[in-house]
Amino acid sequence: MKKSLFYRGLYYVAGLLLLALGISLNTRSGLGVSPIISVSYSISSIWNLNFGDMTFILYGIFVLVEMCLHTVRSKIYAHRGGPALAHANRINLKLVLVMDVLQLPLSLVFTRFLNLFSNRIPEFRTAYAGSFPGSFAGRTLILLLAVVLTGVGAAMSLNMRIIPNPGDGIVQAIADCTGRQVGFTKNCFDLLNISFTIGVSLLFAGRPVGIGLGTVIAVIGVGRVIAVFNRLTQEKMLYLAGMTEICT
Repeated sequence: MKKSLFYRGLYYVAGLLLLALGISLNTRSGLGVSPIISVSYSISSIWNLNFGDMTFILYGIFVLVEMCLHTVRSKIYAHRGGPALAHANRINLKLVLVMDVLQLPLSLVFTRFLNLFSNRIPEFRTAYAGSFPGSFAGRTLILLLAVVLTGVGAAMSLNMRIIPNPGDGIVQAIADCTGRQVGFTKNCFDLLNISFTIGVSLLFAGRPVGIGLGTVIAVIGVGRVIAVFNRLTQEKMLYLAGMTEICT
């Protein structure tokens, strides 16, 4: 039991670290960032603010939206059933809201990881100008590595089913409230983030900030990496973490 809990915690923390490293490499490649962090990245770049702090603020907004959506959804279901169902919904809502709130300390830790990596990884285009890491080909390879790390980190942390990242949590909350599939909701949410980022950056910077080739590759590649990684390692990982019932 203790060994499985150790592995579960280890995979979860390692996943968060890899996810933060992947996001940091993505931003430092200078080829465009993933949609979910494009808003905080563009705002921090335009106004010279701390990227990790802006991401934490954005995640805080996500959590508040999640709590509102879960509350509305619970009230809708309560009206459809009798007193017993209404009581069960109230109990379930409290548990859901607690999980929502717990995303805040997770976000604080995760964004400190972002700051840690961002402070130590330079902008490849400027720091390595005239050499391969600073070239387009070199930065593209770094971007591909970032996508792989992001996908692996996301898969490891999500598979442990402890506390979701607010970027994943808000997509799930929207999908639950609208009755849409998570994949479709994720695509729509990505488009919303990209549209907002383009609007803000054009208005205040006169050019798109954070949107580029890397954004497209992240949209397509991260999901594929998660699928391949899970196919290769999920069963063994869940076994070590004492979560074999999820495989069946």
